[in-house]
Amino acid sequence: MTDVVLTNARVFTGTGDDVVPNGAVWVSGPHVRRVGSADVMADVPGDVARVDLGGRFVMPGMTESHAHISYANNGPTELDRTPVEEAMLASVDNARLMLGSGFTSAISFGSVHRIDVFLRNAIDRGRIPGPRLAASGRDLGATGSNADFHKEWFKPQLDGLGMIVNGPWEVRKAVRLIRKNGADVVKIFLDGEALSDHSPPGELTYTDEEVDAAVHEAHTRNMRVVCHARSAIAVKQAVRAGIDIIGHANYLDDEAVDLLRGERHRIFVGPGIAWEMSLIANCESIGISRATVRARGYDREVDETVTSVKRLREAGVRVLPGGDYGLNITPHGTYAKDLEHFVELFGLSPFEALLTATRDGGAAADPSGMVGTLEEGKYADLVIVDGDPLTDITVLQDHARIAGVMKGGRLHHGLTRRNPYVVDTPGGVADWMAGLLDPA
Repeated sequence: MTDVVLTNARVFTGTGDDVVPNGAVWVSGPHVRRVGSADVMADVPGDVARVDLGGRFVMPGMTESHAHISYANNGPTELDRTPVEEAMLASVDNARLMLGSGFTSAISFGSVHRIDVFLRNAIDRGRIPGPRLAASGRDLGATGSNADFHKEWFKPQLDGLGMIVNGPWEVRKAVRLIRKNGADVVKIFLDGEALSDHSPPGELTYTDEEVDAAVHEAHTRNMRVVCHARSAIAVKQAVRAGIDIIGHANYLDDEAVDLLRGERHRIFVGPGIAWEMSLIANCESIGISRATVRARGYDREVDETVTSVKRLREAGVRVLPGGDYGLNITPHGTYAKDLEHFVELFGLSPFEALLTATRDGGAAADPSGMVGTLEEGKYADLVIVDGDPLTDITVLQDHARIAGVMKGGRLHHGLTRRNPYVVDTPGGVADWMAGLLDPA
């Protein structure tokens, strides 16, 4: 990889500044060397390749902040029933599909078996295409938690997803094992799910002592902690323990909001609303009646989440898109649907929604600050869009409109197909773009 300048583009930098109408991005190796209007590229040496993007929209790569790359589009109660060999093959496809969808970074919220770690390593070594992955281990949950969803008489007990551990020292041992296995992230269940008969939202999975043990052990080993916490009591437990990213946070009270406001400089919340919306829309297809879903409170949960997200944003808490994609009702490749939910449900403008997926998601994915915005010295992770997501946020759901995805200076085209085009030389980029603009 050497240098290339992408010109004649509408550049959304992700910094919060206005879109640069006649913008350009100078990519040097894996990094952004310069970004701005075309006139700031006047001194670029003449031997640097230039590629005219024909007015296309260029934006930073997005972050899927609640990723389940190892899920094989199973049903909600079948997550650990895919053989590890099949799950690994599916994960390779899912990683390619996620990158091709414009998501250049991902934060795992739970891995089947130990797939995430091996997948991350293969991506980092260039063996397969995929996002920058903060890999997690298996879910931590206590006996009777939402991670413990098989009945006691179900034999043999499966061990693909949940690690059922009880007591602070057993929790510490599990975190140490996750670290030994090479993960970056520890996922812990703090409460449950409305579909569960034995672990509903608001019924705490762990004592404060157990959660404190998990967080202390993880942070000591330079791992981050993410959690499933739907209720106010679980969210408060998460904040007080020092958890880094809270998944869901559907029901909040004043005390929970105040605690989150006080930690807004370090904490992130991902509402994961796609699960509720998809369940309500598609429950009959997975054998659950609409009446059951309503009785279990999912319609109310959506309403409460809308209110909670508004309160979080007013409190200055960073709210991230991403949520339980990889189930049969939230299949891989549909990740950008969350941005539509952020606009249509939560009332963000398309500009604000893009900032949550780029700038804020990048800050959560990489605390060192190398992703999420197009700025000098950061990784050249960007998406070239044939359309304007600031006018129509749903354009990002159309894979045919993702003209190219660059990660670390390497440009990919057609990753959502099985025969993607990967180029990492300026000449290759120019040839690719010429073909894209003039297929004949």
